[in-house]
Amino acid sequence: MAFQQFQYVPFAENSHDSAQISYPPSYPSRTVYLGNIPADMEAHELLDHVRSGTVESLKIVPSKNCAFVSFLDENSAMLFHSDATLKHLTIGGHELKIGWGRPTPVQPVVASCVARYNATRNVYLGSLDPGVTEQELFDDLKHYGAIDTIKILPEKKIAFAHFTSILAAIKCIQSLPLVDKYRDKKVFYGKDRCAFVTKTQQHNAAQYLGLNPNCDNLAAQVDRDAIADTLVRQSNAAAIIATSAGGQGNQGNRTIYLGNLHPDSTVEEICNVCRGGILHHVRLIPERHVCFITFIDPVSAAQFYAMSSLHGLVIHNRKIKVGWGKHSGPLPNSINLAVGNGASRNIYIGGLDKIPEIKFTKEKLYNDFKVFGETEQINFYDEKHCCFVNFTNISSAIKAIDGIRNNPDYRKCKINFGKDRCGNAPRNFQGPQGLPFMSGQVVNDITGQQFGDYSDDEDEPPRPAGASLDAENPMGIFRKQN
Repeated sequence: MAFQQFQYVPFAENSHDSAQISYPPSYPSRTVYLGNIPADMEAHELLDHVRSGTVESLKIVPSKNCAFVSFLDENSAMLFHSDATLKHLTIGGHELKIGWGRPTPVQPVVASCVARYNATRNVYLGSLDPGVTEQELFDDLKHYGAIDTIKILPEKKIAFAHFTSILAAIKCIQSLPLVDKYRDKKVFYGKDRCAFVTKTQQHNAAQYLGLNPNCDNLAAQVDRDAIADTLVRQSNAAAIIATSAGGQGNQGNRTIYLGNLHPDSTVEEICNVCRGGILHHVRLIPERHVCFITFIDPVSAAQFYAMSSLHGLVIHNRKIKVGWGKHSGPLPNSINLAVGNGASRNIYIGGLDKIPEIKFTKEKLYNDFKVFGETEQINFYDEKHCCFVNFTNISSAIKAIDGIRNNPDYRKCKINFGKDRCGNAPRNFQGPQGLPFMSGQVVNDITGQQFGDYSDDEDEPPRPAGASLDAENPMGIFRKQN
């Protein structure tokens, strides 16, 4: 198969106002080229990073250390391309080269089945026999094509088998019911796991569109193409903002530097004014009066930088210096997957009233949880018999969520991840002497809520007719003013 690598430049060399993305002659294409892949990379290792749309096929070419991911539409390909470029997609220690494959039409048989039956790579298998194993299903299905993943839900007697191409799934759907072993089984198409919009993506898109980032029905309010277009715009804007201050090597950086902090500033106070994205970790260095905040997503970091640069950031009546820290590198895949499943720095513990023989206090919680990492804040809600434990590092929370369940004192408690309050969107207010600032002075209560938060607002602020998203979004404003 002949192929050619293309890689775009996400910013102009001169004016940021006129910064445009220049695309190769092959754009638009629904196929993304990935080079420098590990020689032993498996399909699922790559597709675990794809969350932009329905994949039509994945072709890995080990001899040339490259792969091609083809989507059903160009918008999905564009979103994956921009996201992978911004985040410096890395697999097995290899930073992948991102480019475009040659434009090709979807195969007629695939296009027909997609239109008529909503065909995908995912084959749903129902009414399975108890005790069926992944290896057994793999042996039965591998004849139809290469397999990405197989997931069995034994309690429901169902399974999902993702092939690496829709064509392979079509062959399976057409042929498997004719096999004696599967004549009485349910076999049809499921949803492609790569087509799910992650919570981080929903959060970013909602903020850009001026919607509540904590809303759970974004997909019902905005169609998928609009979400994809919004995420692409954000990725491009984030790349421009990061490189305008830190050079080309700063693209994809997730770490923000805060300087000129008051000697008495705490991590809790810093997190109370940090808004716009879920945090990976926070590192305060009191003796140097500085702090480094690393977000999960580079778009969130760029948005926080833009907002802070535009409106200022004030803690303890000091205007904080805001800049970029040392490049964070790509987000580890283990954390990326955990965040996709709801992980955050915040752990919820409910049902404390079910264990009257144990008195839960802030001191007890601190001692029980400190073995997993540094805690940032512990909040009690006596009337609801629950509490929240916030760590400074999401990795500590991920370890704690499993570790604390093994503690007999918490065996009757309901334990899960809570929402990171830093993911709330900011609202601007006027500070002293008319100085605008983000999220206000440190006026937080024990819950960490501030005048600047509107995550709990019932009504969204009205948008003026014909208003431009780029004009209203802080990243768009920052680009025009710098």
